[in-house]
Amino acid sequence: MSEVLLHAEEIDKNFGVTHAIDRVTLDFFKGEVHALIGENGSGKSTFTSCLTGIYHKDSGTFTLLGKEINAHDQVDGNYQGVAIIVQEIGTLSGLTVAENIFLGKEDEFTKFHVKNTKAMNKKAQELLDSYGFNYIKATDIIDKYNFEDRKLIEIVKATHFKPQVLVVDETTTALGEKGRKELFKVMKDTKEDGRCVIFISHDLDEVLEQSDNISVLRDGVLVDTVKSSEVTTDDLKKLMVGREITRSYYRSDYGEQVSDEVVLRGENLTVPGEIEDFSIELHKGEIIGIGGLSECGMHEVGKALFGASYDRKGSVTLADGTKINDIKTAIDHSIAYASKDRDNESLVINDTIQDNICLPSLEDIKRNHVLHARDEKAFAEKYAMQMSTKMQGVHQFMSALSGGNKQKVVLARWVGKNSDIIILDSPTRGIDVKVKADIYHMMDEMRKSGKSIIMISEEISELLGMADRILIMKDGKLSGEFARSEGLKDTDLIAKMV
Repeated sequence: MSEVLLHAEEIDKNFGVTHAIDRVTLDFFKGEVHALIGENGSGKSTFTSCLTGIYHKDSGTFTLLGKEINAHDQVDGNYQGVAIIVQEIGTLSGLTVAENIFLGKEDEFTKFHVKNTKAMNKKAQELLDSYGFNYIKATDIIDKYNFEDRKLIEIVKATHFKPQVLVVDETTTALGEKGRKELFKVMKDTKEDGRCVIFISHDLDEVLEQSDNISVLRDGVLVDTVKSSEVTTDDLKKLMVGREITRSYYRSDYGEQVSDEVVLRGENLTVPGEIEDFSIELHKGEIIGIGGLSECGMHEVGKALFGASYDRKGSVTLADGTKINDIKTAIDHSIAYASKDRDNESLVINDTIQDNICLPSLEDIKRNHVLHARDEKAFAEKYAMQMSTKMQGVHQFMSALSGGNKQKVVLARWVGKNSDIIILDSPTRGIDVKVKADIYHMMDEMRKSGKSIIMISEEISELLGMADRILIMKDGKLSGEFARSEGLKDTDLIAKMV
């Protein structure tokens, strides 16, 4: 039997009245990829945050290689042998790539209180090159790079010093094919080196493929630990939710006629370096899926249609002739947009759940031009509960929620706004299996009620399962279009992506 590398004993963590982690005891072994799974708010990220110094546990002990560790922050955690790649952006704007990689470790390049920036940049570039990220320049301000590239920089930051325990928290959802391959290579190297990976993911197929053992948390309690080779995705779903999930994820209809009425038209959309001469027509009651590899430009399409691309050329026009050139006009004319980058583009992270849900609907909530606190609270509670958000209450701050529950708030905001055109970029990113089914059902009901949806997704099964039409992008341009069909295969889409 493998040797225990990390032992967690009776770990306990509370947030007010919420018992986030309830006396969890677990062993993690040398040369192991150990997955943690569970519904949103089950305690996965809280447990690993206590290990890596993001949160301070209330009680219990972590023992690494026979020595108790107690990280006070992430940098301290690194020095004690643990590191984490978080779900959302884990780099700091305004700093260079090199400064982010060595954040908290500047002493390595400091002599007589003077930092040798040249040496730090040189070392950072050597690391980036060794990972195959030579197109990323150590001296660049990190804001120059997109969401995925910043995640790749985080991989370098978290792994270059070979931590004994590497936590990968929902990172794959932020990465395209290239980034996932690099991350899985790092995980494999960590395992083969006799160290350990704690892997958190809602993609159960990915969990079974990448992990050796799987521990399931439910409401902060350890339910079971199983060998990956001995279970199926259905077994894991049942452990996660405590019952069989019988409802089908996706739409079951094929061959339905979509209305001829065009509600939104994008013509010759161009954003330098992102998309080129892209056109789209969205019909009433239609779901259009847009897919491709992560760098194909599809994420920029959502911003361009919502009026959020500052250097966009081309036009976005509604059925009544209204031109969409800015976010306010889009919202005023019943367009909603949920970005892939939740924390930076879809939420006010240092504000409450209530304020985030109510923000686009304040004019709708007012009575006689007056905004009443009771009405705001009732509005927020209605839609937060409709999305099954796990929270202490709507006055809880967004920063205290798990990634999946943040996503539920994003969707609650736009469900509450009751927009006619909804642009969803990676709508189920970081969402658990049960709520995923609820979101797909909600999208189907919206479609049937005459609302129109653009769903941007890197999940091929999601595109096949939900869209009336699928547009595939490559290198910023449209490379293929497919109508909904029972005979349409993932290989048909992939052929147009690569």
